[in-house]
Amino acid sequence: MTAVATGLRESKKQETRQLISDHATRLFIENGFEETTIADIAAASRVAKKTVTNYFARKEDLAFDHQEEFVEGLARTVAGRREGESALEALRRAFLTGVERKDPVIGFAGETFTRMITESPTLTARLRDLHDRREEALFRVLAAEMGAAEGDLGPRAVAAQLGSTERVLFQRIMELTLDGQPDDRIAAMIADDARQVFGLLERALGDYAVRCGLPARE
Repeated sequence: MTAVATGLRESKKQETRQLISDHATRLFIENGFEETTIADIAAASRVAKKTVTNYFARKEDLAFDHQEEFVEGLARTVAGRREGESALEALRRAFLTGVERKDPVIGFAGETFTRMITESPTLTARLRDLHDRREEALFRVLAAEMGAAEGDLGPRAVAAQLGSTERVLFQRIMELTLDGQPDDRIAAMIADDARQVFGLLERALGDYAVRCGLPARE
């Protein structure tokens, strides 16, 4: 198969995946997540049920179709931090950048989608699981970066503190969204909240996992 043919095939697969995801989201919002079936999604997308499950192993994956980006996001940010930058500072910088972009990955999902999640016990449980997986991924990176010995609880404790901070901010965005606040207002409020909560960790974690090169602070 030529490179062009391979590229076209991959493009077609991505189009099909996006089509299924879009129809699923519409049906979830219109009818409720719990009430919508895979058969409903397949019919709306004009594909076989097997095609839907080939792209999305579980129905929850259709609602959280960017979950891998979410789960790995904190770990990637820490792994890619700048010289002289601590894990804390890298995550604070990345979060505030996400606020400026009103990034859905940090919680800017809109009132309709956010309400769909909070009204579904299945999706609420899945969101908790994704937060837990994100914290675990962050722990693994911190343990590797710090050369931690097996059984060293330091990286796990730090991951728990940083992960909880991100979780609290995510929940706050959801609350403000459901309260009907516009995104610009939410962004202004959550930026202040982020500076506050990350600042509370500064004394304990400001010098933790600083990338060698430049000094961490002046």
